[in-house]
Amino acid sequence: MEKRRIAILGSTGSIGRQALDVIRQHRDLFEVELLTANSSWDLLVQQAIEFDANNVVICDEGRYGQTAEALKPHFVKVFAGMKSVCDLVQSDNIDIVLTSMVGFSGLESTIAAVKAGKMIALANKETLVAAGEIVMDLAAKHHAGILPVDSEHSAIFQCLMGSAGADIEKIHLTASGGPFRNWSRDDIAKATREQALNHPNWSMGSKITIDSATMMNKGLEIIEARWLFGTPGDRIDVVIHPESIIHSMVEYADGSVIAQMGHPDMREAIQFAFSYPHRLPLDSRKLNFAELGSLSFLAPDRQKFPALDLAYEALRQGGNMPCIMNAANEAAVAAFLKERIGFYDITDVVRETMEKVEYVKTPDLGCIFGTNTAAYSTANTLIDKISR
Repeated sequence: MEKRRIAILGSTGSIGRQALDVIRQHRDLFEVELLTANSSWDLLVQQAIEFDANNVVICDEGRYGQTAEALKPHFVKVFAGMKSVCDLVQSDNIDIVLTSMVGFSGLESTIAAVKAGKMIALANKETLVAAGEIVMDLAAKHHAGILPVDSEHSAIFQCLMGSAGADIEKIHLTASGGPFRNWSRDDIAKATREQALNHPNWSMGSKITIDSATMMNKGLEIIEARWLFGTPGDRIDVVIHPESIIHSMVEYADGSVIAQMGHPDMREAIQFAFSYPHRLPLDSRKLNFAELGSLSFLAPDRQKFPALDLAYEALRQGGNMPCIMNAANEAAVAAFLKERIGFYDITDVVRETMEKVEYVKTPDLGCIFGTNTAAYSTANTLIDKISR
């Protein structure tokens, strides 16, 4: 395997930090060409120095001076703003672009990398939720590969490798059930920010952790899976699997099911995307089946977690509706994290925003960006009305 040059978009976030740990274990096979961060300039500086990055981008332009001054003695080239990210990901010195920016903000830079024909290690599910058809068409046109980094989609991808060309009967996305799996609906309605952030299995950023608590994260994954694997929504199922050992499963026409298993550790999926089609050693906890004892499965409670039905409805309508849903969810989660609204207000805001924002059946990229702005604005207006 030849050495691969990596760009990490969002290197100071949870996925970015774990990606750097993978590179730390395989410095002979991976090198860092580009690191980007939104505003965490001090951590970005530390990462750039440790990994001898050629370029860094601090998206918060107000932090440029501090970043440039700190990295000046280390001869690291420093840039600012999203335009710089989009320009730099097209460099011939980059083999793989890990897109791990949070939310809709990752779309623009991912499209720039796709248009440059890069291999995309996709950790930003909102890219395919908001503009799945557009992004996949561009990837085909520009011969850009897209490898999933979400643990569930990486699992599906690996399961499909085990039966190339076979007809998929169903994709089974597994979900831990989040912190409120065993709570009553009345208790969930009173859930605090701290309780929602207390995920039982995974260590993630705050936005994705809240999405896991509402199960909107699984809704986003349904839509992402539809575009990654070309599978209709009615063949994508969600099953609660509290142990989070099976990361997802693929069922074939003959009734056989292939599952991918491992402890909850995002580094496994990140490393597989970086090294594909090779498998490398990883310093991680290995499964001991005798210690596991048993694994359990149950259906999700749609009454307690209405985000799932919202996602299926957005996928059914298609067009710009998934983008509307995603933008409203981003606004509502941000408000919940600031303790402005209650837990079930999140999905209420999403539902009403989906009803209010103009639906476009065949949006272009400009429409997607406009839809995101309009949905954010509508959602924030609704949030202002109910804000506590």
